Amino acid sequence: MNVSPVEYDLAILGGGSAGFAAAIRAVELGARVVMVSEGTIGGTCVNVGCVPSKTLIRAADARHLQGHHGFDGVARSEQPVDWARVRAGKDGLVTALRTAKYEDVLRGYPEITLIEGRGVLDGEGRVHLSDGSPVTAEHVVVTTGSSPWAPDVPGLAEAGYLDSTALLDVDALPGSLAVVGGGSVGVELAQAYARLGVQVTILARSRLLSSEDPDVGAELMLHLRSEGIEVATEVTIESVEQTPSGRLIHYRSGDAEATSLCADQILVAAGRRPNTDAMGLETAGVELGPSGEIVVDAELRTSNPRVFAGGDVTGGPMHVYVAAHAASLAAENALGGSKKLDLSVLPRVTFTSPAVASVGLTEQEARDTGLEPLVSKLPLEHVPRALAARDTRGFVKLVADPVTRRIVGAQIVAAEAGEMIIEPTLAVRFGLTIDDLTSTLHPYLTLSEGIKLAALTFEKDVATLSCCAV
Repeated sequence: MNVSPVEYDLAILGGGSAGFAAAIRAVELGARVVMVSEGTIGGTCVNVGCVPSKTLIRAADARHLQGHHGFDGVARSEQPVDWARVRAGKDGLVTALRTAKYEDVLRGYPEITLIEGRGVLDGEGRVHLSDGSPVTAEHVVVTTGSSPWAPDVPGLAEAGYLDSTALLDVDALPGSLAVVGGGSVGVELAQAYARLGVQVTILARSRLLSSEDPDVGAELMLHLRSEGIEVATEVTIESVEQTPSGRLIHYRSGDAEATSLCADQILVAAGRRPNTDAMGLETAGVELGPSGEIVVDAELRTSNPRVFAGGDVTGGPMHVYVAAHAASLAAENALGGSKKLDLSVLPRVTFTSPAVASVGLTEQEARDTGLEPLVSKLPLEHVPRALAARDTRGFVKLVADPVTRRIVGAQIVAAEAGEMIIEPTLAVRFGLTIDDLTSTLHPYLTLSEGIKLAALTFEKDVATLSCCAV
């Protein structure tokens, strides 16, 4: 494809959420934009990540609740899964959202030119297509995202494995699944497929959700095991082999003797790596980090003054909302701005059941900063909404500065933890105190009331309070 030498203000490499956020922000600032995108428009989140996985998780939850709700007088019966229809429903949602949020959106911005193909940087940091055609622009923002990564385990590649993308699109559900990885992707998909009827074992390199407060991983492991999911922690996988019975994984768990696990399929959910290969970044003098990530400063500038980058490709927290925000700032700064990316208050959600959400400092992280924090931990059995819903799994944990009484962190394990975390996020961001939370009216029989009750727990035993008492 030959492209006429048109002068653009900004060239964006990548057509996912980050790329679109960058392009739209640039247009809002009056720029003419060219987006060079290889692969399906929309990138990871809508096509093979957030959207398909979360709707599949909800489908699995629906099946599980048929046979595992807590209400007497309501029949409990788990029905077989029609995987073909579940998969088709997932794919239909992906197609609809890709059309509505990417293809249709693009049509509304005539200032954005989309070129399908691979963009490569030359020694000056200018973009060329794979056929050598130049794409002339003053600056470049790289938003090419990341891809699933697999560790170098003897025999793994030969035996065959699935990454998160492939697992979501299998033709038939496997009878058994070994999940290598105890992070958010691994535990989300492990529970979803277990609830769809697959026998699942998690092999975690350290502990479950190792980046979270240890109380969170311990609580989640308790509930996963209660659903029949096997969980091994502190795992070292020594080798994998294909046998007539399935894929045989040889591993050690902690100081225990070596053992083996046979599974029909293996999901490798051991993290992701930035997409930076074969893009000419080294030629353009763009510094890369040890995992191939583009090194940027606080204003998303690379070591080449013409090139900026945002999103997963920089190796930061790999959340779509972070990627979109960072790429938008990168575009603004490429056009003359000087805004800094601030991720000091970053809410995170893991979509298990119960879900996990956190923001700010954990108890140990607060101590590492020199604080001896105030800590409150409220089991959900003290939250009336959880009692009414017959689901008291989890807790709300708040961490506060002992002098100012400001909330500095929160960890939640609850059915709708992701919906609850925004109040602690605002508290951390704007310096709200324990008293700010306890003096604010919270609707009764909501899970968000658990935030207030957890704040009261700093100084009171909420078990001795009547409903709505303060």
